[in-house]
Amino acid sequence: MLGYGFPTELTASEKKDQIAWAQNTEGVRNLFYAQGPDYLPVQLTNYTSDDGQALEDLAFDPAENTLWFVRGGSPNRQGEYPNPISMPDPPKQMIHKVSLGIPGDTALVEGHHPLPMGDRVLFLRKGQPWIMDRNGENAKALFQVRGAVSGLTPSPDQTKLAFVNSRGDHGFIGVYDFSSGGFVFLDPGIDVDSNPVWSPAGNQLAFLRMPYEEPELFVPQREGLPFSLVVADIGSGESSTVFTAEAGMGSVFRVIAADNQLFWTSRNTLIFPWEKDGWTHLYEIPASGGAPKLITPGPGEVQYVSQGPKRNTLVFNSNQEDRNRPHLASYDGDLKILTRGETLEWSPVIGIDGSVFCLGSTATEPANVKKLSGGGLTAIAHDSHYPSGSLVVPRPVDLIASDGHPSFGQLFVPAGLKSGEKAPAVIFFHGGSRRQMLLGFHHRDYYHYAYAMNQYLAQNGYIVLSLNYRSGIGYGMEFREALNYGAGGASEYRDVLAAADFLQGHPQVDASRMGLWGGSYGGYLTALGLARNSDRFKAGVDIHGVYDWNNVIQGFLPGYNRLSKPDFAKKAYDASPIAIMDGWKSPVLLIHGDDDRNVPFNETVLKAGKLRKLGVEFEQLVFPDEVHGFLRHENWYRAFQATRDFFDRKLK
Repeated sequence: MLGYGFPTELTASEKKDQIAWAQNTEGVRNLFYAQGPDYLPVQLTNYTSDDGQALEDLAFDPAENTLWFVRGGSPNRQGEYPNPISMPDPPKQMIHKVSLGIPGDTALVEGHHPLPMGDRVLFLRKGQPWIMDRNGENAKALFQVRGAVSGLTPSPDQTKLAFVNSRGDHGFIGVYDFSSGGFVFLDPGIDVDSNPVWSPAGNQLAFLRMPYEEPELFVPQREGLPFSLVVADIGSGESSTVFTAEAGMGSVFRVIAADNQLFWTSRNTLIFPWEKDGWTHLYEIPASGGAPKLITPGPGEVQYVSQGPKRNTLVFNSNQEDRNRPHLASYDGDLKILTRGETLEWSPVIGIDGSVFCLGSTATEPANVKKLSGGGLTAIAHDSHYPSGSLVVPRPVDLIASDGHPSFGQLFVPAGLKSGEKAPAVIFFHGGSRRQMLLGFHHRDYYHYAYAMNQYLAQNGYIVLSLNYRSGIGYGMEFREALNYGAGGASEYRDVLAAADFLQGHPQVDASRMGLWGGSYGGYLTALGLARNSDRFKAGVDIHGVYDWNNVIQGFLPGYNRLSKPDFAKKAYDASPIAIMDGWKSPVLLIHGDDDRNVPFNETVLKAGKLRKLGVEFEQLVFPDEVHGFLRHENWYRAFQATRDFFDRKLK
């Protein structure tokens, strides 16, 4: 079930009919590219080890017919790079390049986000911009500035460079001039400015402006101080606000999956996401300001968005026509639906010739690289050996909790289950909680693994309900920002009980053999279920799950002090498994990597310590030096084999 090659980082050249992507095949990561008109995949790198070193930040360099990329993950707060195989000489995050059509790559310098420009290459290192020769020599700081630099964006003529300068509770947009070697800030203020985008002529720059508000994590935020769009003239430095969101619904900026949150089109318009009606839509306004035009009407959420090299077309995916499967659409002044049916598509890009490429899957086929042609999708990279025929097609489930709130799910029923036969059942919880499980293989590697695991459990005799509980995405702002969810009261636990009631009423479920499993936020709900209702849930697998919200929030916000917010801290404590451990009776398998940068490893240490004191049976599987989203395939394999074995012993 895990023997697939998962593609990511799909990138199209802006100068030639070429695309490239990274692929993780059972932990071995390599780069591939394909060239028109045939677009046959060619492997560019020759890595052979499941070492957990990511491949990302792909950038075509047409002048040299090469591909730049980064190997290695980002550092943790201590400055340590991911090292999940515990190499004595720890790896670094390095910039590489490889010639197209000639396998084999060269490691050049430490850094990330390489940006080829003429005879030089820009990149980022430890929050500052650097520059080097194409051969990786003569690397030096381009300039230095307080705070952290990101979002390097060259002007169309490449004489200037826009960048984001983040300074904690505020941020500036800077413009560096290559000829003078100096930079200026555009309309600096107390707000958080980000996402610069040049006008096609290069004489103006638009950016996103968000008022700073003290962050609150894992609680609903339905409204806030409205965001705005600013356009600045590069020559004069003068700026004007061309759009400000209305107060109330949609006032908080809703991020999409894109290289930049703003798009300046060849029609001299700006396109941006906005939740004005409670759904994540795209809107268009003239660059000079004016009334925004809704591009994507109806209930549904835009997710992955990219712009073509000629700036005349956007291509994106959304679930407007199918809430269980995202499909492709394009906009060039007119909205066009590109795909429909029982497939799932994401990460679309547009080639120089206007061709559309994407990543996509189905209920029984893992993700592939695909090309839109003749009104349909053709797989460019496809694994014909994957055992798709042994998988089941899950069906959608709608649930209503005791407070009347809806939730949703996918039900996997073993193919060989006979009429009248009863089987053990498990509920799966995704993490996030800003996630949505779908009727097919997921667009994120973590949940691609989880979907495969749910299929594996079904293949081994379990009925599985994958639950999309409140506070997830895909169903609108009110669902995502559900009242009293998470650290604000755990209202989503009502959805857990609704899922249990559904399974208890299913004619083929043995309700006396019901388990829970999930990772991260899903581990939190697993622990919460075992602590609150061991009478209903007989076993659980808690993968790097939350134990105490106050501890986890402090991990994300080091300045958070529960003593300064006693009312909130009490509410967060009461919503955590730590508050009700005396009710925990059922056995649990605890799985965690000890370099977790999301949920501190001591969450599992403290949880297991309390279980020991209570005399509750638990088993453990610890991965030294592994991060939150396991980087090694071997660790996913071991975790899931241990999960199946644990459930077999406790539920079968």
